[in-house]
Amino acid sequence: MKSFIRILFTAGMLFTATQSCAQSKNDYKSRIDSLIESPASPRPFNGVVLITQNGKIKYSKAYGFEDSRTKVPLKMKDQFEIMSNTKQITSVLLLKQFEKGNVNLQAPIKKYIPSLTQPWADSVTVHHLLNHSHGIVDTEKPLLFKPGTEFKYGNLSNILLGKIIEQVSGKSYIQLATDLFKELHLNNTFCYSKNNRRNLVSGHMNKDHVFTPVENSFINDENMPADGVISTAEDMALWNSLLHKGKILNSTTYQLMTTSSILSQHDVFGKDKMGYGYNIRIVKDQGISYLGHTGLGDGFASLNIYIPGSDVSVIVLENQMSEDSRLFYYYETLIKDFILRSDWAKTDR
Repeated sequence: MKSFIRILFTAGMLFTATQSCAQSKNDYKSRIDSLIESPASPRPFNGVVLITQNGKIKYSKAYGFEDSRTKVPLKMKDQFEIMSNTKQITSVLLLKQFEKGNVNLQAPIKKYIPSLTQPWADSVTVHHLLNHSHGIVDTEKPLLFKPGTEFKYGNLSNILLGKIIEQVSGKSYIQLATDLFKELHLNNTFCYSKNNRRNLVSGHMNKDHVFTPVENSFINDENMPADGVISTAEDMALWNSLLHKGKILNSTTYQLMTTSSILSQHDVFGKDKMGYGYNIRIVKDQGISYLGHTGLGDGFASLNIYIPGSDVSVIVLENQMSEDSRLFYYYETLIKDFILRSDWAKTDR
């Protein structure tokens, strides 16, 4: 009898150990759930989160609804306006023209946009547009500072980059972007169109937990290179893999894009200034080096970061934008910080 009890006890201990091991392996998932579902959070999360490593999904979940009026639940395949994460795509389109010999990054932008009449058009270069060190506040006004000396983020630089891309290629920005998405098999990524929304969810403004749908997008053909791409979390993770593993640009051009050429500060990435390349932030935090960017507007918020050392992508897409600027990227920052502290971000995997 004692032997039988001992066997039962041993079996029970093994079962408990197995359970504990399983819980430990899934602990990151439950902890991310806890971050997002915490009742103490100052605003609700409404969006999708996708974390991949080595091309495999580590975490994938949709929270909330596609539209506050219908309450249809969000799905991972739903499409979001990625806003300023579009700028990374614009950099790639410009750099592909550079690889073809159609653009000189150090040439003044007057060479490619002869309609510019301000004297600074002869001193601001394509490089200055790519890293937001141009100093242009308005095409009809003097520069804010000498090109290359300071960082001033904005959409105007990418609007001008779009014009350069069209000028040297002889094709529209939308056509070039569409061709690139097709080439890379980003089948759920496209340029915004009022007449073809596909699976684009509704953006919302959130004030005191009350969601108001954004009826009219500010995206048009002119600002398309700054904010106009629609995508899914899965396509964005695929984009990261292709871009950062040399499948889109050659190694020399990729280094140009991802090498810091100016310093900037953004609260999501820390209080100190950090490196900025060509529409991409170059950050080191908690001993982890990574690349990333944010996007905000039209009732959407997005975060895309890639950790080269561990081949981890973190994609957060929300179809809401808080009226309180302090909460713009509340969950995006929480999730990013959690991943940087986790084993997923370690390079000795």
